[in-house]
Amino acid sequence: MATTFDAFPAAPARPLLSGGIHPAGRWVFLAVLLAGLAYAGVSIADDVARADETLALGVFAFLALALLIALGFEFVNGFHDTANAVATVIYTRAMPAPLAVVWSGAFNFLGVVVSSGAVAYSIVTLLPVNLVLHVGSGAGYAMIFSLLLAAIAWNLGTWALGLPNSSSHALIGSILGVGVANGLMSTGAVGGVDWSQATKVLVSLLISPIIGFLGSFVLLLVMKRIAPDPALYAQPKDDAPPPRGIRALLVFTCTAVSFAHGGNDGQKGMGLIMLILIGCAPTAYALNRTVPDSATPAFVQSAERAGQAFARQAGGQVLAPAAARQVLTKTLATRKLEGARPYAALASLSGDISQRIRTYGSLRRVPAAATPNLRGDMYLVLDTTRLLDTDKSARARMTAAEVDAVDAHAKRLEQGTRYIPTWVKVTVALALGLGTCVGWRRIVVTVGERIGKTHLTYGMGASAELVAASTILLAEGFGMPVSTTHILSSGVAGASAANGAGLQWRTVRAIALAWVLTLPAAMLLAGVLYAGLSRLAMFGG
Repeated sequence: MATTFDAFPAAPARPLLSGGIHPAGRWVFLAVLLAGLAYAGVSIADDVARADETLALGVFAFLALALLIALGFEFVNGFHDTANAVATVIYTRAMPAPLAVVWSGAFNFLGVVVSSGAVAYSIVTLLPVNLVLHVGSGAGYAMIFSLLLAAIAWNLGTWALGLPNSSSHALIGSILGVGVANGLMSTGAVGGVDWSQATKVLVSLLISPIIGFLGSFVLLLVMKRIAPDPALYAQPKDDAPPPRGIRALLVFTCTAVSFAHGGNDGQKGMGLIMLILIGCAPTAYALNRTVPDSATPAFVQSAERAGQAFARQAGGQVLAPAAARQVLTKTLATRKLEGARPYAALASLSGDISQRIRTYGSLRRVPAAATPNLRGDMYLVLDTTRLLDTDKSARARMTAAEVDAVDAHAKRLEQGTRYIPTWVKVTVALALGLGTCVGWRRIVVTVGERIGKTHLTYGMGASAELVAASTILLAEGFGMPVSTTHILSSGVAGASAANGAGLQWRTVRAIALAWVLTLPAAMLLAGVLYAGLSRLAMFGG
């Protein structure tokens, strides 16, 4: 049931939000949905066949269920978060509501398709190392189901109350909850979470709404000096569209936020979908088999040069591959690159990886039985190498040539293990785009009516969305997940304050409360689900 916030006083008539979808639109929606699911199924079957991998019927059914839940998260993300992008154009009459949500959905789709994938794997690095390495185990599947179901449940709960809430915040809270629960169950201590990486992500989620508020506040004041036309900052007239130039600006800002949201939020499900695929069909998806055979000599050479750099830091210590795996697994669990042993382990596994790929001839030719172990070793070396990025003393001990060799090796390991197939991008893009067209009204009303005390003006909408789009695109460039919801809703609040409209503090407090509760609530939900599902998996063998 929706909350009963006070609408703005003496406002123009609400835009038409209750118009139903044309019957033909429903059929188009259904056709696109079924086509997307069919495309995913055919792509999986084709990838598995190319890799000469056979999936049992039960495994394929399990894979289908896991993918549906992951795509369900992106679908809910679409109608929950993207409603923020269309609220401004709807409430300024720049676009009618049905056209606005379809337009926004289309640009969410494009944003996902052209995204880099960097945000996808920044999310994966938050997961417990032992579960990522054994994602095909019962505990690995329990991890994925728990965090997705917890994030979906929280999103649906806040949506039912009409509260703008961050899907990113909910997903990251769920990941941390699974990590904490996994640590308590396996070692009796709170471990298994990369708290340094988690801190970076949480800081980005914390400062992004501050940037949204202050940026929109300042931008609107600047706009008033550059373009002092009072019509820009007054309530729109009932049912009257804005002037042509202003309308173009508002449509542009809506487009930019939708595109940026797709590029950032759409990636969050991609990394989890890749883990699902790796767990169910490791031969087809654990390694990037599209890397050409001609790249093998360069890969082997970069591994050898990096191995030499690691060996020099190892001080003569030599480890067997089995011991090296244990050392690197512990290093990643603690996130501490201390002493000579981690470098000896890096040198050992880098050399072993190089030798195996030289023997096979290319990643494409790695046999099915060897794929999980090779991918696991590449993951260990890559993520341990990334610890050097924040260890200034370690990099200072290396020569410039050695630093370059290590960075080149990391890039080639990343190319071989961290990739997103085109069909995954397209399917996630469809889920996010279609979700945008469903269930958007509750959040739109809150953003459009219940944050400021007056109706959204043209200037307020434009400034909030310009700041939101630029902030999200900048974050994507750095591979950092941010919240479209937090940035845009705080931007509307900042623009309202700058316009002298004042704020409806009841709404602001409710949104702030949801923001504060999201992390612990999602952590608790995911942790409890993980404990139950992992024990169920152990019981079921």
